[in-house]
Amino acid sequence: MTVQNQATQLNTEDLLARIAELETRVEALEQAPAQDIEDRLAMVVFSGDLDKALAAFIIATGAAAMGLEVSMFFTFWGLSVVRKGRSFEGKNAIQKAFGALLPAGGDTLHLSKMDFFGAGAALMRKIMRENDVTSLDELVALAQDLGVRMVACEMSRELLGIRDDELLDGLELGGVATFIGDASRSKITLFI
Repeated sequence: MTVQNQATQLNTEDLLARIAELETRVEALEQAPAQDIEDRLAMVVFSGDLDKALAAFIIATGAAAMGLEVSMFFTFWGLSVVRKGRSFEGKNAIQKAFGALLPAGGDTLHLSKMDFFGAGAALMRKIMRENDVTSLDELVALAQDLGVRMVACEMSRELLGIRDDELLDGLELGGVATFIGDASRSKITLFI
């Protein structure tokens, strides 16, 4: 046997040993369940646009109906989706301006595209009613009935001057740690 054949023989034996070791490791990984991952969906709702809010709640209620534990984290403009009204009492001028300019609830949200100063959103709501499509307010109520966890971002709420009594009943207040805690255990994480 030449020196070159001996080197090739050693490399082949070494490679076969490595392949066997890798096969053992892959088999062990395939047998072990994913650790700490649960049947959960965690979602950030950043947008206050009607079409995006509809998509968020359709996904959330669908996932909850399929047995997933769902949490929605409303931050910045997404807080508009879970506002139930406006209040100006006790706010400074900037907070009053934000309160006046931000939509307050499903009936006041605009479309992200083709809104045309509210005409697009009004047309969308009309078409939804004519086709018996569930409204955003009904989807929110359905999500609450299905036990979807809805968390309002405390920092965004304070920055925008939104008070607790302007938010839907039953919402939790929380920070990024609340969302990260939900997301780290979830199979699915979405940003809308």
